[in-house]
Amino acid sequence: MDAAGPRDAEGARPDARPREGHNRITTQALTSTARAATAEVLGVAPTQVKASFTDDAGLLALQLALPLPVPALTRVAEDPSVVDSFGGPLWSRADAARGQILDRVQHLTGARLSRVDIRIIGSTVTRGARVL
Repeated sequence: MDAAGPRDAEGARPDARPREGHNRITTQALTSTARAATAEVLGVAPTQVKASFTDDAGLLALQLALPLPVPALTRVAEDPSVVDSFGGPLWSRADAARGQILDRVQHLTGARLSRVDIRIIGSTVTRGARVL
């Protein structure tokens, strides 16, 4: 027994009740989390990701806009398989990322998302992880 009184097997006090009050996650916190999750999934800098939320019948719809890295066209002309090393065509990469982003944002924030919309607004020519 410690100074705060006896505790159960999980370490909680038997007389402990839920604390009064509520928690809020601000729009800024949701947006920052969505940008970070998107950046991690798609391999871009968080500063390149624009994120916003809208109401979708009581759930949140996440809209994203960002450029995606692509190989130099001269490399693709010489070796078309280089596209696969970037994760495939832009459309396929964005399509595959939507579910991962939705799951990650929901897991990190506890918010319920209905969908993730990705708009590719440009491309950044890279040689692997380095921008040319």
